[in-house]
Amino acid sequence: MVEIKYCTRCGWLPRSAWMAQELLGTFGEALGGVSLVPSSGGIFEVRADGELVWSRKETGRFPEIKELKRAVRDAVCPGMDLGHTDSL
Repeated sequence: MVEIKYCTRCGWLPRSAWMAQELLGTFGEALGGVSLVPSSGGIFEVRADGELVWSRKETGRFPEIKELKRAVRDAVCPGMDLGHTDSL
């Protein structure tokens, strides 16, 4: 299961929904689902099976989608081939 916690005041729902769509398209049933969790305070965090895989606060930026897919893959499906995403 992947959880994307995003700041509603910052208007990050569209970005979060797009990232959820990308993750579901790449990993399908292997994820068990993606939850969008509204929050506040400028938060943008992604957790995979409870493990924090991306924090905007820690990195100072949003992930590129290829970075996020790699981070989720490493937490949920280690060794899964991401095709062209792995070669970028």
